[in-house]
Amino acid sequence: MELLGLTPELLVLFVSFGFMVGVFFGFFGMGGSFLVTPALLILGYPAPVAIGSSMAFVFGTAVIATLKHHDVGSVDYKLGALMFVGIVVGIEIGKLLVFGLEAIGRAELVVGIAYVLLLGAIGLVFTRNALKQDAGDDSETQDDDIPEIAKKIKSYNIPPMVRLTDGSKASMWTISGVGGGVGVVSGFLGVGGGFIRMPAIYYLIGVPLAAAVGTSLFGALMSGAVGAFSYGLSGVIDIGVVTALLVGSALGARIGSASTAYVDEADVTIYFGIMLLLASAAVAFGELANWLEMPIFDTVSFVLLVGSSLFVTSIILYYGAVSVREQAALANGTPQVDD
Repeated sequence: MELLGLTPELLVLFVSFGFMVGVFFGFFGMGGSFLVTPALLILGYPAPVAIGSSMAFVFGTAVIATLKHHDVGSVDYKLGALMFVGIVVGIEIGKLLVFGLEAIGRAELVVGIAYVLLLGAIGLVFTRNALKQDAGDDSETQDDDIPEIAKKIKSYNIPPMVRLTDGSKASMWTISGVGGGVGVVSGFLGVGGGFIRMPAIYYLIGVPLAAAVGTSLFGALMSGAVGAFSYGLSGVIDIGVVTALLVGSALGARIGSASTAYVDEADVTIYFGIMLLLASAAVAFGELANWLEMPIFDTVSFVLLVGSSLFVTSIILYYGAVSVREQAALANGTPQVDD
């Protein structure tokens, strides 16, 4: 018997994977959609279906996140709206590239290679920053001050200038460039682009960090909506896959969000970086399986991707459970004895 057009095995798999992605989303503020497209590619879904389904998943998760950040006033809707045109144009360019590559039978190959490079680069950044924090290097503290590079960019008053919600001004050229660049990445790889959009808003446009996070999620909502609509018109979105992922992520996001109150992000960031490096290797093995026609590499690829995600999810849940136990013991007046 099939549910949502999926076999029971695939249904359990996608709900479970959605749960893990939801935990990452709730804990790190990154939707984990950059893992969904590779997973679907590894499972043999065509590139347009993998990307379109991932974009629909991005939209679903971003709606919940944006509402949460709206409640605390950390969404610059004006900036998000100004980025919208660039996002739309960028997504269409990315989609045209995907379908153009699909027409010549190279979409899976090029998208796979792009993911290997992207996940590897992001994994190195996370791991490097985590190691620097462990070494006590606090020279790059995370606060709401505007970075120096953003101040430098803002010093060039290239009209038309736009006044943002926080009272500062930014060039429309910078805003459009950020929106367009993120849109191309979103449309081509089927990701929300938060790992690129948030730093770009913070370091290039010069929005305070809290507002950069909230506005980035609003941007994910828009890019997800546009991408899902655009790919949906082409009939390449698998509703069963999207539904199963969203069911799992809804629960995972709540648990991930709750864990932030108990777990220090610095304790698990290095594991997240390692997971991304392993995900990069997983996609590489998937490509090798196609090139060398060796199915064993597909198995290795799948185990690396799901196994690394499961490992980091377990780490977050473990640290959260230990912290809750310690706080409960303190509340009851029971001293904790180190192992």
